[in-house]
Amino acid sequence: MAYVTFPEAKELDFVAIGRLCIDLNANEIHRPMEETMTFTKYVGGSPANITIGMSRLGMKTAFIGKIANDQMGRFIATYLENNAIDTSNVVTDRTGAVTGLAFTEIKSPTDCSILMYRDNVADLKLTPDEVQESLIARAKVLLISGTALAQSPSREAVFQALNYAKKHGAIIVFDLDYRPYTWTSPEETAVYYNLAAEKCDIILGTREEFDMMEKFEHNPEKDDHITAAKWFDYSAKIVIIKHGKDGSIAYTRDGVGHRAKSFPAKVVKTFGAGDSYAAGFIYGVMQGWTLEKSMEYGSAAACIVISSHSCSDAMPTAAAVDDYIERCNRGEITAS
Repeated sequence: MAYVTFPEAKELDFVAIGRLCIDLNANEIHRPMEETMTFTKYVGGSPANITIGMSRLGMKTAFIGKIANDQMGRFIATYLENNAIDTSNVVTDRTGAVTGLAFTEIKSPTDCSILMYRDNVADLKLTPDEVQESLIARAKVLLISGTALAQSPSREAVFQALNYAKKHGAIIVFDLDYRPYTWTSPEETAVYYNLAAEKCDIILGTREEFDMMEKFEHNPEKDDHITAAKWFDYSAKIVIIKHGKDGSIAYTRDGVGHRAKSFPAKVVKTFGAGDSYAAGFIYGVMQGWTLEKSMEYGSAAACIVISSHSCSDAMPTAAAVDDYIERCNRGEITAS
């Protein structure tokens, strides 16, 4: 059963809008950041990682965002271009804004944290008039990410992109991507997340992220069915609520909760899992697969990324995901 119908005869499969930053991942793992001396540089930012993931899976992709007019900004643009991502709507900031940095700490496979530098960052300075309607008109899917809603003018740019996507019939995906340190208050966060979610066809987030959105609502038991049902009164066709190690549940308008098996992984770090899962899941749904198969594909892609030191560099090809699933099914991969 197809829960989402994607527009045909569109040149681009996927376009995302939002955060472009630099990940600096600790090279000396199993120690606190205070004792970490060297880091490796990667392109980061959830929407960027998801777009890279989609491109690696063979989709025609583009990105809408803003980069700093510096070496880091040029590094990001070049990386996107080298991954066959259309950067015609990646704008260069001229105000002196900087590139956001995310330093990662890898104390253990289960104890990881991120130290973010997000003051005066270029990605939050994207303006509504810089969003190209013509690009979104060519795309089957628009993905938005919650962090881009945290400040103006990026917030208004996202809502402008949503309007263009609605106008031109693109399927809209919302990766909740809640980062509390970029917001002024929980109340502000909840209001803007809800306003954006009303316009979206597929919503993906953790149970904790949906709890944040329900600040003004009554769901004391944190009931997934209550959470998902609200969005089916708006545009949503699929709502995925992620429960960490307990897996994910995809809810559909018929009230059914779809679950899929997970795969073992030799975990190096935890971050990057959500981005690779989103890319794998969206790819599967766009292929017309069942929700269960799409979720399994996303899980396998996530296992590959958390088994690696990087996020963006580790985003797998379709052949790599297929091979991982086959090896797991043969019992060749076990959890670490």
